[in-house]
Amino acid sequence: MSTQKSFAKGSTAPGPVPEGTIRLYSMRFCPFAQRARLVLQAKGIKHDVVNINLKEKPDWFLEKNPLGLVPTLETPSGQVIYESPITCEYLDEVYPDNKLLPSDPFEKAQQKMMLECYSKVVPYFYKIPMGKRNGEDVSALEGELKEKLAKLNEHLKTKKSNYMAGDSITMIDYMMWPWFERMEGMQLKHFLDGTPELKKWTERMLEDPAVKETMHAPDTHIGFYTSYIAGKADYDYGL
Repeated sequence: MSTQKSFAKGSTAPGPVPEGTIRLYSMRFCPFAQRARLVLQAKGIKHDVVNINLKEKPDWFLEKNPLGLVPTLETPSGQVIYESPITCEYLDEVYPDNKLLPSDPFEKAQQKMMLECYSKVVPYFYKIPMGKRNGEDVSALEGELKEKLAKLNEHLKTKKSNYMAGDSITMIDYMMWPWFERMEGMQLKHFLDGTPELKKWTERMLEDPAVKETMHAPDTHIGFYTSYIAGKADYDYGL
């Protein structure tokens, strides 16, 4: 089964995970869950999706994952895996076709180090829009984000590659993409104006089939984000 509308507290649990597939517990607008959806699509893995209301989480979901996090994977045998980098690496190991992580240990370590550095960038995508909405002075945060994006731009320029780790999309590209998809909706897209190589990277990513399959239009992101910051997150926005 795959669902669009989210399951909330009091809902009936979905049936068992069918043999030959894997289940993703997700939320339509969660960038961390989108990481797993990108990998599932890119690798052509047979799967179903169960969306979760993250404010009113079903008891049956908390029994599977007491932390209540998405993405969460569940196998037909009942194994449960969560945390976005872990779920994505698991998928790449268990389903060997269309490998996204390099086999070379050093190259794999480089991707993990880059992801660790990128994790320090992610908070800015939230702090700046929220700060602006609250009337705060976010100029220092904006300067820091520009600096961090400039480093990514320099990485691409120095590497002379189309993507973060070479001339084809690999895991690190999918791990970074969801927040760039949301830049327009968060009114941050102008930060790419001073990073031409990074801007080209976003344009290439938009042509990727997995990105096209998992993305939302900017207006849809804006609609959800508006409901979220108003304290009334509409997880079924647009359905």
